[in-house]
Amino acid sequence: MNSSRQSDYVISLDAMSGDNGPKVVVRAAKLSLSKNPNLRIMLIGKETILISLVAKIIGIDERVSIHDATEVVSMSESPTEAVRKKKNSSMRVAIDKVKDGSAHACVSAGNTGALMAIAKFVLKMLPGINRPAIMAELPVAGGTVHMLDLGANTSSDPEQLFQFALMGSIVAGDICDLENPRVSLLNIGVEDSKGNDNVKNAASLLVQSGLNYIGFIEGNEIFSGKTDVVVTDGFTGNVALKTIEGTVGFVISSLRDAFSKNIFTKFQALLSSSVLSKLRKRMDSRKYNGASLVGLNGIVIKSHGSADAYSFHCAIETALIEVKNQVPDQIRKLLERESG
Repeated sequence: MNSSRQSDYVISLDAMSGDNGPKVVVRAAKLSLSKNPNLRIMLIGKETILISLVAKIIGIDERVSIHDATEVVSMSESPTEAVRKKKNSSMRVAIDKVKDGSAHACVSAGNTGALMAIAKFVLKMLPGINRPAIMAELPVAGGTVHMLDLGANTSSDPEQLFQFALMGSIVAGDICDLENPRVSLLNIGVEDSKGNDNVKNAASLLVQSGLNYIGFIEGNEIFSGKTDVVVTDGFTGNVALKTIEGTVGFVISSLRDAFSKNIFTKFQALLSSSVLSKLRKRMDSRKYNGASLVGLNGIVIKSHGSADAYSFHCAIETALIEVKNQVPDQIRKLLERESG
């Protein structure tokens, strides 16, 4: 690592990708720098734009460096085209910084498919991992749950589901400070006879592993708090995630409409304001922004494309946790132990 101080943690930020532009990324960087004295930020993007934004928002700070990248990967761009034709994009350069050792991790709010393709091409996979997975943290009763895969792979065989469970256990343990995370497989029932062959065979592998595997879990139990890691294929996981997001949006919208219906419901809303405020904070998706692209030989965090400054800051915090806990090394060691 070419950091100026041994104790520094260096994060490269793809400043140009996402829906809200570089201003949000620079503001997020300021939040993270104020919270973490040993953090150093590399802002990757169009130099003239970033110089101006940093001067206005952050000011003089030796922990911030700007690295020019003349291209941007659009949200609609083909992953293959992004790999082949956008070698000087802010996304590619940010990942290159992890590859060459000048940054410990990368955070981007850009095109998910392109980010995964570029990261896989540049960083390669960890030995023993067949495919990467997208993993995110969700609020549940009594805490949070980590779920993977959320869309990197439309289908997964038993060995890949097993690998997802290994990686999920490591990340959830680090982020939530859990010694022995509970791992479950998402299925259409909890009985051993339920599910397709992939899920059944993955369960057999997990029973024989050293993980804290607690069995199958159904979709209505994801938020129960009974598990710390939910493992599934990317097709099912992505459908589940989008359904969850839509349901939360519908509930919040329905509550808003109900409480604004007339003078009496507005008065009820006033009486319930403290409860509603706590609920709003609990369900604030911005706190859980920052999906890990696990299985790569390096740390890459995917921020939501529409992230605001606080939300992107939370993705940077997720990257920091993974850096401090050396997640790829932990996954590598666990794979060696399980295969041995």
